[in-house]
This record gives sequence, structure tokens and C-alpha cells, in this order.
Amino acid sequence: MKTALITGITGQDGAYLAKLLLKKGYRVVGLLAHRSTNALWRLSYLNIDTEVEYSDGDLTDLSSLIRIIEKIEPDEVYNLAAQSFVGASWQQPILTSQVTGMGVLHMLEAIRLTNPQIKFYQASSSEMFGLVQQPVQSEETPFYPRSPYGVAKLFGHWMTKNYRESYNMFTCSGILFNHESPLRGLEFVTRKVTNAVARIVVGKQNELRLGNIDAKRDWGYAGDYVEAMWLMLQQPHPDDYVIATGKTASVRDMCKIAFSYAGLNYEDYLVIDPELYRPAEVDILLGNPAKARKKLGWEAKTSFEELIQLMVEADLARMKEK
Repeated sequence: MKTALITGITGQDGAYLAKLLLKKGYRVVGLLAHRSTNALWRLSYLNIDTEVEYSDGDLTDLSSLIRIIEKIEPDEVYNLAAQSFVGASWQQPILTSQVTGMGVLHMLEAIRLTNPQIKFYQASSSEMFGLVQQPVQSEETPFYPRSPYGVAKLFGHWMTKNYRESYNMFTCSGILFNHESPLRGLEFVTRKVTNAVARIVVGKQNELRLGNIDAKRDWGYAGDYVEAMWLMLQQPHPDDYVIATGKTASVRDMCKIAFSYAGLNYEDYLVIDPELYRPAEVDILLGNPAKARKKLGWEAKTSFEELIQLMVEADLARMKEK
């Protein structure tokens, strides 16, 4: 039985990854920083909260990471923890840098000092591309981050590569483009839209306020994307991979799909709020997953329309439970 340590296990990706690894027979241990209330709701939603082991620790505390690795002796470490909301990174740039950036270095150093044979996965992000230098972004596209979050992710990405080259460690980065699910937090635009649709249907809300609805992203389903994370650590050699659908859609497109699925016209409810525009916008991101398809045998299974409909259904079900 392999043991996997997942940081950020209480997040969207952590929960789906834990479920995948449990199905594959892994012992799964989650790092808990105890920063939030009701932290295990996503794991409970997937009915795996009692199957996972938990260990107290924090990415900002190297000594706690060393103790955890020595105690549980993982074969694989998946570093998914981060201050992951791009918009909040302008309000909390130092916290974002410490957790999303320096946290990666702390974990890499903890692995190097305890057992450099442990395989390591780093959750990199398409936000590192930012002001895109090429129309379609691949592993070779130059980075130009446009948020404190993107800058912090880039630091973690390059540290992952540096430890691979400096210490011959098995360290991989998955440059994941936007990936969503019913487990997304309400602060993310996809869930903000689908939750608003559900609330409007039951009469608890009468409008949806958004900023730049013409921003385009390459959106996929988180349940598909965690499989790529696992596949990276099963390869004979470590590498970095873009994980994306290869298709793009705007926030406007998302609104059309979500509202029409509930029999509504989005234009009747949408309000553009200038306060919700970001200090520096990323207008479009579009990934090229060719390398992942060729080397990992991975490709996205869920279409954008299927994803949004899945999320609307889940939020409608939540409203009926209340």
C-alpha cells in the first residue's frame, strides 16, 4: 500500500484527489492547518471524510512538515495548499507569497532533508502565463504573471524545477488551467454564477453582480484534472505538464449556459459592477494539453457545458436541502 500526503486536502482538488487515491488503494493523509471552520465539508460531500487520516501542520512551518514526513513516511506528496483565490491576493500579497510561494520551498526542503526519494507534485497554475505571450499556452510559453497569486505560483513552479535539477528529486509541476466543480468555493466566479442561478430559482436572490464577463478561460472539471496529477507521479521520469481542455469560453458564455439550464435568460438578472474588476486583468487563457495527451495518455472528459450544468444541478439540490 502506497501512502500519499496531500496538502490542501480540504480544498476542491484535494478532496477529488483523495477520493481517486483511496479508490486506487492508497493510504491517504491530509495536512490540516486549522485555519477555517467546517474544513472537512468537501470530504464529507464525497463521503470519504472518515477514510482519510489527518495530521496537523502548516506550509509556513518547516519543522512541522519535517515531523509529518518522518512520521507518516509518504511515497508521494501532492502540494495543493495555497491562498488560491486570485482576487484576494491583491489584498493579501504577503500571506499569498508565504503560503502559495514559500510554502512550496518549505515542503521541498522537508522532503530533501528527510527522504529525497519521495515523489512530489506541485500545483502550478495557468495564472503564471498572465499577460499571455502566445495565443495558446504550452509548457514552452514564457510566463508573465499579472497578480500576486500568479507571481507566488511562479516562484513555487521554478523551485520545483530547481530541486529536480539540483538534487535529482522526482518533482513534477502540473500547470493546471481553470478547473471547477460543485466543490468550488463561492468566491470563484463559476460557483458564484451557478449558486446565484439556484438562489434566483427559489426566490432568495434577484440579481447577479459580476465584473468583466468577457474574460475568457480554458475551463475543465476538477474531477478529471486530479487524474493527471496522479499520472505525473507514475511516469519513469519527472516533468512539467499543461493540463487543459484546449477550448476557451467567456464568463458571459457561462452565464448563458447556467441560466438557460434553469429556464432563465441571464440578461434579465445580470448587473455589471465596476467594483468587481481586477487591478490587472487577464483577458484570455487557452491551454495546449498535447504533451499530457501524448505522454500521460490524459485528456479532459467533461465538456464546459456539462460542467456548468453539473454545478447548477448541485446548487439546486443544496437549495432544496435547506
